[in-house]
Order: sequence, then C-alpha cells, then structure tokens
Amino acid sequence: ITNPKKKGVDPLSSEKGFWGKMLGIGEFYYELAVKVAEVCLASKSRNGGIISVSEVKHILTKRGTKFQFAHVAVDSQQKGCQYSEEDIITSIKKLSILGSGFRTIEVGTSVMIVSVPTELDHDHMEIMKIAQDSDSGSELGCVSVKDVCDDTKWNKERAKRALDLLLSKGMAWLDVYEGVESYWFPSVWKESSDSSKQEN
Repeated sequence: ITNPKKKGVDPLSSEKGFWGKMLGIGEFYYELAVKVAEVCLASKSRNGGIISVSEVKHILTKRGTKFQFAHVAVDSQQKGCQYSEEDIITSIKKLSILGSGFRTIEVGTSVMIVSVPTELDHDHMEIMKIAQDSDSGSELGCVSVKDVCDDTKWNKERAKRALDLLLSKGMAWLDVYEGVESYWFPSVWKESSDSSKQEN
C-alpha cells in the first residue's frame, strides 16, 4: 500500500472540520479544490477549459498560495511546498463527486483538468497526445491535419472534424500561414514551457 504521506499531506488531519464530517471531502482538499478551480476558470478564455495539473501547480506555486489547513510538508525535496500534483488530482476527484463539472483525464503522459461539460472522445484525446509529441512533424503543442492523418492513418474528414470541435470549444487555436492551417493547444504548449523553465 502506498504511504499517503508521500503525497505531501497527512490525510487524517485533512479530514477534520465541517467538510470532512458533512461531505467526506476534508478541509484541506476542499480548500485546495477551490484554489485549483479559481486557476481553471481564470485561464478558461486562454485554454478552453482544459489545463494540465502541472501547470496549475506551477501557477499556485508562483503565486505563493498558502493553505490554512495544509500543516504538513513531508517531502523536503518539495522545498516547502505543502501539496503535490497528486493532491491536486485528489481534490478535483473529491470535488467532482459534488457535481461540480470538474474532472481529470489522462492525455499521453499528462493529467489534465477539464472544467467544461464538453465530452472528449478518443479522437480528441489522440490529437492532443500527438500535440505532445515533438516528433510529430510540427512544433510541440501544435498539429496540422496532415500530422494527424500521418500519425493515425485517419482520413482528412475525420481529423478535421475532431480538430474543429476542439477549435470551437477554445481548446485549440487556429493559425494560418501561407495557406497551411496549424492548430495550437495552449494547455500542451504552456505545460511544456513551464517544464522547460523548471529544468533550467
């Protein structure tokens, strides 16, 4: 069994209080979920309501966000950070039980938070996975219809249909240069950008 303290929070202390008693959500996870939801909603106009967990954590850390109920920073390697990406995922899962509309999905190697009711099917997930692949032919976070067709062997109509839905929901941006349409995914591009900054 995985030691829960490795996630950065003592689950016993986080279950105290009103929310722990009434909803089984825990004061810490409720407080974290509220902060995460604020980040998701504030960035919605940019990313269409889909954002990586790592980007959310980066934004909260950059803001210096403090939590009243986060008393235990167990992992010294986190340099004072009192919550982990796993804690963020847990808080969203607990919030989703209340019918908030927030949920997490796995896209390639990343966990994304979706804050809109749009249902993403296999085709949409596959396209975002391609956007994460720097070997796809386009820049990281960007794909063309040709990239999608080459990678998946789909016909042009299927690729365009999936891309158009992502575009209409604001999850992708369209850039046309010399007649070539490129679809940018801000959630993927921003995540890779933040990761590069942390490595440097």
